[in-house]
Amino acid sequence: MGQVLFDLDVLRSFSTGIALGSYARAADRLGRSTSAVSAQLKKLEAQAGTALFRRAGRGLQLTDAGETMLAYAHRMLEINDEAAAAMRGADLEGWVRLGVQENLGESVLPAVLGRFARAHPKVRIEAHMARSAVLRERLHLGQLDLALIWEVKGAPGVAELPNRERLIRLPLQWVGPADLDALDAPWWTERRAAGARKPREPLPLVLLDAACPLRATVTAALDRAGIAWRHAFTSSSLSALWAATSAGLGLSALTAFGLPAQVRAFDHGMAALPALPPMTLAMYRAQAESEPPVARMADLLRDAVRDGSRAF
Repeated sequence: MGQVLFDLDVLRSFSTGIALGSYARAADRLGRSTSAVSAQLKKLEAQAGTALFRRAGRGLQLTDAGETMLAYAHRMLEINDEAAAAMRGADLEGWVRLGVQENLGESVLPAVLGRFARAHPKVRIEAHMARSAVLRERLHLGQLDLALIWEVKGAPGVAELPNRERLIRLPLQWVGPADLDALDAPWWTERRAAGARKPREPLPLVLLDAACPLRATVTAALDRAGIAWRHAFTSSSLSALWAATSAGLGLSALTAFGLPAQVRAFDHGMAALPALPPMTLAMYRAQAESEPPVARMADLLRDAVRDGSRAF
């Protein structure tokens, strides 16, 4: 039996269709006809030697084999695109001054920096991890070329800077310990109790210190719902917040993107809590037309964020 060689063009059509939720949209995105993409998928199933799709109403769902193929497709396309970028930018030189917030530094940055450094070893990277207000100030002063910033509508500073690109928009959610059922605290028991309208215990909050705009967003939502609250733990460190949340000191709030394993986001209805507004992750550039190293870093960050957000 001959060695199977999967076609990268076919894998790109396969991956794009899943990402867009429609192979008709994938055909449009890739500049192909729908029939051509359909033929590619049939070829892929023939090469795989098993069904990759099953019918689900009017659409298609991946089989277990399809899920496995998708994971490999992502890896193969990533390596291909990284190699192509490395050849195009083999002589790329200069530097990139990048700013990110703490949760993004932990969830997105490692893979992006690795890919960038392998493809562009002559480019110097200077990374700054800070709060949104600090990143905005550094952009304004010309101390950063590129920054990723979480924003809540109506918070100070939003849309005050130019060259903004919205990457993703996700719901702000309540965050508790990874195992909520194991949380043994009177305030949580009261909130989960059926028919409990006015718990005696104020809701304990675990939030970043006063410089964080989320504090006002969360407490305002609780005030509107008539829910008493108290600050149980504050810190300037996100890692410290997750430690306190996982220990059951109180609830925090953030999107589900990039949460560590010891905490989890949950639906507000579980504990009769108010819904919270969505958050936007925006990418800012110091210049509308970025230098090639900055533009390449922006491409990698955009791809990493969108890939990481697919589950949400």
